[in-house]
Amino acid sequence: MRFIVFSYCRYLSFAVLSFCSQQVYAINHPAARAVVSVEIVNPRQTVTFCHASTIAYKNGDLVAAWLAGTKEAAPDVGVWLARLHDGRWGAPVRVADGRTPDGAALTTINPVLFAPRNGPLMLFYERGQVPADWHAMRMISLDGGYNWSKAKPLGAKISGPAKDKPVQLSNGVVIAGSNTMVDGWRIHFERSTDGGNTWALVYPAVAENPVEAIQPSILDHGNGWLQAVTRTKNGYVFSTESRDWGKTWGKLTSLDIPNPNSGLDALTLADGRDLIVTNPLPYVKDGWDRHRLTVFMSTDHKTFRPVLDLENEANQEFSYPAVIQSPDGKVHITYTWKKIHIKHVVLDPRRLEIPS
Repeated sequence: MRFIVFSYCRYLSFAVLSFCSQQVYAINHPAARAVVSVEIVNPRQTVTFCHASTIAYKNGDLVAAWLAGTKEAAPDVGVWLARLHDGRWGAPVRVADGRTPDGAALTTINPVLFAPRNGPLMLFYERGQVPADWHAMRMISLDGGYNWSKAKPLGAKISGPAKDKPVQLSNGVVIAGSNTMVDGWRIHFERSTDGGNTWALVYPAVAENPVEAIQPSILDHGNGWLQAVTRTKNGYVFSTESRDWGKTWGKLTSLDIPNPNSGLDALTLADGRDLIVTNPLPYVKDGWDRHRLTVFMSTDHKTFRPVLDLENEANQEFSYPAVIQSPDGKVHITYTWKKIHIKHVVLDPRRLEIPS
């Protein structure tokens, strides 16, 4: 009974705060008219920890996945999934966990959904207790997320997508942003020419000064021109570019977007503008502040301006965004809401204007 009351109170508090947050949009943000809807994906999920969402569009529906359990890195943390069908999110179901074939209970890390143009929906994640022991796994669904295959390892030396969705280019090549976290943080890319079944590693050029970076997100500027933006411990979002379909990458350079060592996601919109969702806050060594979550946009791939605060509440956490654009042009963003829910915001990008 006590847990039921606690869960109900959490749900009620979200309903009140969600309503208030929408009023903040309306009062303080001219771009608020771009907000189409705001909702929680898992309002009644009976767990105490939720984090690291991912979202994809397949067979006419949205599919979201995230981590949930008793606490971060606990052995009971698994991957949960829900589908948005006919305008309603279905009940969350657990689709993966960290259990190994010999029965050991490990934790799961950062699920990533990927919907190739021609092929099954894919779910990537890692399992293990520490980065040195993480193993990249993949599951596939032939029916848009209703049923899933058994998880299979990606193979030796392949890390899989670190946090954000892979991008399929116009020539069919798939690029995933990945990283290693053993002996320092370092990003790399994994490139597939068979729709995401097998992968090859590609590393960017080394920056003049060391950059501790993980979880790159990829922007596709067309004709083989790619840009990756990445989380760092260096105080800012950093960027690297490729002009040959992801075969080689340039040096990491800083963008004028603060980063407090927090995950971000990015997207090149159908109209050619770039969109980044991130926590634009100062970096503090051995800690972080993730109370503000903001949408940035750019028309030149270099100068990014804030256009909308999704959240801004002191002493709270709103983090690990995932972003896609559906065929109707709407932008869908999911993110961690106070580590107890996954929030889903829909934007109309035609109503987002970049300040001069």
